[in-house]
Amino acid sequence: MASTVVHWLLDALFILTLLLLAWRALASTDLFTAIVVFIGFGLMMALVWLRLRAPDIALAEAAIGAGLTGALLLNAYAKQKRTPGEAPSASTKPESGREHVIQFVFLVVGVMLLIPLGWAILSLPLSGEGLRSNVEQHISLSGVSNPVTAVLLNFRGYDTLLEIAVLLLAMLAIWVVSAHETPSTRIQPVEFSALWGLSATLTPILILTAGYVLWIGSNRPGGAFQAGALLGGAAVMLILSGYTFTMKPFWLRLIVALALLVFIATGAALTANGAFLQYPTEWAGTLILVIETAATVSIGAILVLLFLGRRPDDLPANKKTDLVHSDKDIP
Repeated sequence: MASTVVHWLLDALFILTLLLLAWRALASTDLFTAIVVFIGFGLMMALVWLRLRAPDIALAEAAIGAGLTGALLLNAYAKQKRTPGEAPSASTKPESGREHVIQFVFLVVGVMLLIPLGWAILSLPLSGEGLRSNVEQHISLSGVSNPVTAVLLNFRGYDTLLEIAVLLLAMLAIWVVSAHETPSTRIQPVEFSALWGLSATLTPILILTAGYVLWIGSNRPGGAFQAGALLGGAAVMLILSGYTFTMKPFWLRLIVALALLVFIATGAALTANGAFLQYPTEWAGTLILVIETAATVSIGAILVLLFLGRRPDDLPANKKTDLVHSDKDIP
């Protein structure tokens, strides 16, 4: 009984903290404060996913929701045009009566949508049949023992294929939008000596964790997206620390398209003996691992390029194609 009360109190604390952080991020008139609160919201969401026993989603939330997205927002904040000594902030123009009316209308509409949504959630049965029995019945044919991986990479492989395509299209859209902008030479690193040691310590750990999360995805929570998020987070941390990645545009484009190419090629190769993306039982586990490995590399590269916000042609280039670090890179 005591443990149940503690769990209820902990859940209530999580809910109240999330609501407070969300409101503070939306209501803050200072952009930097809003970004910091948003990063805190992402970290709190990662703890919530741990509380829900979803460690793989917690890793992805911490790497993307708090890490990559936070770094992207801070980078956009730093690039805003402003006069010397003036920090960018939200509009300081006093709100007019019309703006108050618009806010009130949105509030009423939000409440009207919230009431039926809340009623629909409360009217759901305590236990539903769902598709769990069907998945358990056919999981032996999927090549993996984790039901989530079986659904995403086998039973409903089309969904994952389209998700990778959408992620790639989002990156291409950013390249098109940024084509008319003057690219900066590089991301300015944070001048903080401890960041070098932190990056050198955490990067190997993140890479090993990414490989582990990828490998165990066949029978435990994990998979390509979580592993790719960890790789992307490690690369962004290195970039902010002053490291420079250099690679020929052709190879970089090949890496970001690798997952989609492998996915489509695998499905096309299987059409001779069956339907598209219908794996033979004896080869299903191996094919899923190959696809997820390619997806890990592509997702990590795409997330880094989304953070950089420009085409590979605009990235620093020289004769080397590996990780380059020099004290001259730091301004």
